Amino acid sequence: MNLSKYTDFGLCVKTKLLQIGKDQKWLEEAVSEKTGLFIDNGYMYKILTGQRRAPRIVAAICEILSVESN
Repeated sequence: MNLSKYTDFGLCVKTKLLQIGKDQKWLEEAVSEKTGLFIDNGYMYKILTGQRRAPRIVAAICEILSVESN
């Protein structure tokens, strides 16, 4: 995994997932449940690397993981 591609927010999310013992798939499912939007691995990757801006999804991630977006 090349961490240099991730934004500060992406690194924060990945770090938080490691701290709580969850994986990205768990987060994708939790965000999908919370927002009603379909989130897959590719879309999540684009959000965490800054290739896509998705305010509703970022807000859901922040709420689920109790982190702040930049």
